[in-house]
This record gives sequence, C-alpha cells and structure tokens, in this order.
Amino acid sequence: MINYVLFGLFAATLLGIARFHKYALKIALTGLGAVLCARLLFTDFELGHHLAHEWKTIVNLGGLLVGFAVLANYFERSNLPEKLTEVLPAGRLGAFALLAIVFVLSAVLDNIAAALIGGAAAITLFRRKVHVGYIAAIVAASNAGGAGSVVGDTTTTMIWIAKYSPLDVAEAALGAVVALLFFGFFASRQQHALQPLTRGDHAAKPVDLAHVGIVVAILAGAIAANIFLDFPAVGVWGAILLGCLVRGADWKVVPSAATGAVFLLSLVMSASMMPVENLPPATPWTAMGLGVVSAFFDNIPLTALALRQGGYDVGFLAFCVGYGGSMLWFGSSAGVAISGLFTEAKSAKNWIVQGWHVVVGYLLGFFVMFAVLGWHPHAPKGGPANEHGAPPSASSQPIR
Repeated sequence: MINYVLFGLFAATLLGIARFHKYALKIALTGLGAVLCARLLFTDFELGHHLAHEWKTIVNLGGLLVGFAVLANYFERSNLPEKLTEVLPAGRLGAFALLAIVFVLSAVLDNIAAALIGGAAAITLFRRKVHVGYIAAIVAASNAGGAGSVVGDTTTTMIWIAKYSPLDVAEAALGAVVALLFFGFFASRQQHALQPLTRGDHAAKPVDLAHVGIVVAILAGAIAANIFLDFPAVGVWGAILLGCLVRGADWKVVPSAATGAVFLLSLVMSASMMPVENLPPATPWTAMGLGVVSAFFDNIPLTALALRQGGYDVGFLAFCVGYGGSMLWFGSSAGVAISGLFTEAKSAKNWIVQGWHVVVGYLLGFFVMFAVLGWHPHAPKGGPANEHGAPPSASSQPIR
C-alpha cells in the first residue's frame, strides 16, 4: 500500500509542476518533503544510509548546473556569439547550424554545458527572441549529441563504467542524427519565422581570448575531473576560481542557476526514494518506454536499474534514456539549466505543443535504429553469461 502512496505523491508533484510551472520550486520541495515523511514514517528507510549513497550525485549535479551557468556567462561576454553571426549562414540554415554545433559539442563535453553555450549564443544571434520550439530543440540537440558518447552524458558514462564498450554506446549516434535532422528542420523554421539570425550593422567586437580561455579551461577541468576523480564538479569550480584571477566572474547568474539546481535536485531525490527495484523484461519496447518515462522520472536511477537487470541493447538504452528527457523542460538537467536563461520555456504545455518535433524525432530515431541495427541485447557484465560462458537465453537473441 505504501508503494502506491509514494508513487502517488511523486506523480502529484510532477503534475503540479506541469500545471503550475510558476510555482515549480515550491511544488518540488513540498513533494520531496511529503515523500521523505512517508518513507520515514511508514518504512524502514534510513536517511543517513541513503544520503551516503546519493551525496556524490547530488553535489556533482548541483555543482555542474551552477558552474556551467557561470561558464555560459563567460562565453556570452567573450563576444564569440557576435562573431558567429559572421560565420554562420543566414536564414534557417544558420539556425540549424547552431543546433548542429550544440550536438557536436555535447558529444565531447557535457550536455548541460553544450545546452547553455547554445542558449547563450541564441540570445545574441536572435536578439533574445527565441521560439520555445527552438529552445526545446537546443536541449534535444545537447541530449542527443551526448547519447552516443561515453563522455557526453551521465547515463552513458554509467554504461561505460559498467564495462560496456564505447562502440556499443556509439550506436546511439544513428538515432541521434536522425532525430537532429528532423527536429532541427522544423525548429529552424519556427525560429526563422519568429526572429531570423541577425548580422550586426557594425563589425563585431574583437573576441576576448581570456574569456574564451576560461571557458575552455572549465570544460577541460570537467572532463579531467570526470576521468580521474569521477567528480567533474570539482574540475569545473577549480577552473572557475582560477579563471577569476584573470577575468572576474559575473556572480549575478548564480542565484537563478542555484534555484534551478535546487528544483532539479528535489526531483532527483524524490525519484531516488521511489520503491523501484525491477523494470519490466528487457525488450526494444521497454527501452522505448524508458525514454518516455525519463521525461518525468530521473534517468540516472532508471539507467542503474536497467544495467543491473541486463538484457538491454546498450546502444538503444543510451539513446532512449539520454534523449527521452528532452520531451519536457524538467525532464533533463540540460532542460532545467536552459530554462534559467529562458523563463518562457517553463511550461509543459508550450514545450510539448511548440516542441512537438522533439517527440516525433525521438520516435523516428528509435525506429530507424531498430530497422538498421536490430536489437542485440547484452548480458549483464559479470553475470552468468560472462562468468561461465553460458549462451544467452532465447529472450536475449537479436531481434529484427
């Protein structure tokens, strides 16, 4: 009975956020408090043990959200976005090119950073008039780009740490590219109709190389700390503090970013306390469903459960849980981060209606992957098939 209560509280929280987005933070915190009280009063839940397990995820995610907001401000003040107006093609092609840049950046950096860099550039390129459908496309491009790279998203890094090959994850790039081509086409048309990419009447100001250097240093710090310490937030903030010695940070962006971080972390903590111990049997359709669920439910515990259960094609898993959160503004950390730049994006209705192409892109990407690559499930690493050489069961055979 208590399990139904917990899921009901979490569902009510999500519905409240979707309906009353102006009070999203208060609703998220209230939902977290209600879930925590229910766990403490009616189960044998140990808060200290839970926090000992979750603290690293919480600190990392919070540190990255706020740190990358500082990075985006450095990027905006570098005058590099103005220079992009001289490089990017005019019209809809220029709007699409920006999405492609975000896609590529996310594959080698982090989806939060890629989304914020894209958002900061869009503010300049489109004179702060950015269509909600295009904002959704920036988030989708950042999440799709990271889906095929083991350094592009927390979930793909988890798959890599679980000892799956980066080449298995790279299969997700096929679905990601298909999705980009689809939603990028329609989002670029939406943006061009609202506000075309503009070129200034005067030559752009010289690029401040010091600001650009700080941006690069922050990104390099994130990657290095992720590889060597499994703690990218440490590298981000170390680089920010060193960068302040060269060019001061604009700390005015921190309160808004911190508010977004508290909101997302409230949802992550609520999701982590849900009594989910198993997922349905691993099939292509379960993987597709996980992508839809990840728009509401934190994709990190979903990925952990899927890896523990095994039997998934990890290329499909990476695409679904990585991209799926793009379908709602609070479905991914990149979406929450960019909503700090564009408050008009904080509407589930507008995001779905004006960003419809993101949802269709997800379905197209999935079915193209299924038609071209087929479903090739992987046994759990360290499971019976690996330790004893047992052949996969009938349910683990490739599907086409």
